[in-house]
Amino acid sequence: MPESPDGSDLEPLTPREALTLYEKSRESELAEQTLQSHGYRITRFIEWCDENGIDNMNDVGGRDVQRFKISRSDEVNTTTLKSNMDTLRVWIRFCEGIDAVVDGVAESIKSPSLDGGKLDQDIVPEERATKILAYLSQYEYATVEHVVFRLLWETGCRAGTLHGVDLDDDVHLDDEYIEAVHRPETGTPLKNQSNGERAIAISTRTCRILEDYIDENRWDRTDEHSREPLITSRHGRATVNTLRCYAYRVTRPCQYGMDCPQGRDPESCEAVQSRMTASKCPDSAGTHALRRGAITDYLDSDIPADIVSDRLDVQKRTLEDVYDYRSEREKMELRREYFDDL
Repeated sequence: MPESPDGSDLEPLTPREALTLYEKSRESELAEQTLQSHGYRITRFIEWCDENGIDNMNDVGGRDVQRFKISRSDEVNTTTLKSNMDTLRVWIRFCEGIDAVVDGVAESIKSPSLDGGKLDQDIVPEERATKILAYLSQYEYATVEHVVFRLLWETGCRAGTLHGVDLDDDVHLDDEYIEAVHRPETGTPLKNQSNGERAIAISTRTCRILEDYIDENRWDRTDEHSREPLITSRHGRATVNTLRCYAYRVTRPCQYGMDCPQGRDPESCEAVQSRMTASKCPDSAGTHALRRGAITDYLDSDIPADIVSDRLDVQKRTLEDVYDYRSEREKMELRREYFDDL
């Protein structure tokens, strides 16, 4: 049986069965017309899967979604493509939740941006992250959400990496760093296994916030292996999915003082009803969007790619091909600084 990156078994499911389960799970939440629209958009992907020999959702990965996007872009305009990819992201996220698709595929799905349209889901830019951090610092200081967002943004680490950080063994506030350690035998592997192990420097400000979180707001819990996690819930170690929920919650525009780009009323919006529904906000962002934003901010700050690669445990080629969102003009202007005085 296939396994997801966190070690949990995936269960075989055909694309059409996955659509049926999705429709049944959401028929009480969505208007009939909306649900029909979702079904139509998802069916386009299912038809593409049929044409390409994919009959098990376990086999769907980020490359497949990208190939579908390229194929679909030849058939429809940008607005329609955006709607298709937005709905596909929601459906794939649902499939991840029922152990049909490996975690992380949904967050890899990129929608084309529209001029004057909603916020870019694929990346959290520095300006937006700064606004969110300012809000958290003032209104939710040293809460678990504050700590999770700050660490994900400042370190650029994966959610799975933060999930595995232990309080006593991996957090070194006096020396201002945390450690990423591969511990597959006790449920917290790193994506690149032992090659991903590293020490990650954090700022004095972040250390102070962590200290206050540990003293005031951290649930004093151990996990099933008697380890003491840094990020806890009342039940023990916070799951990777819980960390993603925190990211979705704090990145909702209405959460940090912006008007809703969709014109929704926060009092009745389904994405505000609970912490677990925040991902239903079309303008919220997941943990991978934070990672992309952090990487882009590092590169914008002219930090050498080799240094960024080591800090974030990502190959330099991948860094350039997948995570570098700077335009060619922006790259040129940064290079110019090195040669102006020659």
